[in-house]
Amino acid sequence: MSDLPVLFVDHPFPDVYRDLVDGRATICGSGGDDGLDHANAVIAGATRPWNAAAFGLAPQLTVISRVGVGYDNIDVTAAAAAGVIVCNTPTAPMVSTAEHTMALLFAVTKHLPHQIDRAHQGLPGEPTGRSLELDGRVLGLVGIGRIASRVALAAQALGMYVIASDPAIDEAPVAGVELVDLADLLARSDVVSLHAPALPSTTRMINADTLAAIKPGAYLINCARGVLVDHDALLDVIDRGHLAGAGLDVTDPEPLPAGHPLLDRVNVIVTPHVASASVAGRRRLYEHSIENALAVLAGRSASIVPVPTT
Repeated sequence: MSDLPVLFVDHPFPDVYRDLVDGRATICGSGGDDGLDHANAVIAGATRPWNAAAFGLAPQLTVISRVGVGYDNIDVTAAAAAGVIVCNTPTAPMVSTAEHTMALLFAVTKHLPHQIDRAHQGLPGEPTGRSLELDGRVLGLVGIGRIASRVALAAQALGMYVIASDPAIDEAPVAGVELVDLADLLARSDVVSLHAPALPSTTRMINADTLAAIKPGAYLINCARGVLVDHDALLDVIDRGHLAGAGLDVTDPEPLPAGHPLLDRVNVIVTPHVASASVAGRRRLYEHSIENALAVLAGRSASIVPVPTT
């Protein structure tokens, strides 16, 4: 029998990443439960629940390593009670997600779906134009961690003035970024981009009240978590013209069902949670997750991030 550690993957494991474990570990699971009873580590996706019942099926489990950033599907209290270390990959999706945020920002402020639709119909572009020139405009970042910091730098390179609201920090990590409270950010921003974690305190933080406080004609970008936004309230301000448009990579539920009204609005762009899904970004997610798991099993440190609880 092999002495290699056993990594249980709770979702289909892409063959293209097999080289990351060859000769270093044995892979099992990949969508079923086979091997969970002798797994030393779990490589966890974002959907399967990991709770006390699940940990009870894995008596040899030492570490659960997320392929991603959030712990939404992991009961970290139950993990601690079971003696299981939980870690994630905070830097792996950073570059790709920041780039996708900027892609949505460009696409929605330049009204690309509308213009593409006109081109497909053989129509000329509208002579009055609708797109927003970004130079000199204000970008408001709700949360300014790793991803938002890269977005800030990109926006500054375009000539945008960047402000940020983040109760967890006292000093902006990017030079030239002004820290403000959320009310000020909403009132001043031409584009609001969400980068907050999913917590009880942030769930539906973008709601009827906060959307009413957003600068008229502004745009909303969300590449963070779908639960941050009340989509009924978002539809209302979109349809009333208070908000000029929105770019969403994350939704609640996810994916949105076919025929959902957000999918029918020409000034709303929805992508199916693919911000980190570049070739380099996806490989980095698995590489970091596997390295974390093997590091913990070898008694070394992993990219363990304290889990926020409030």
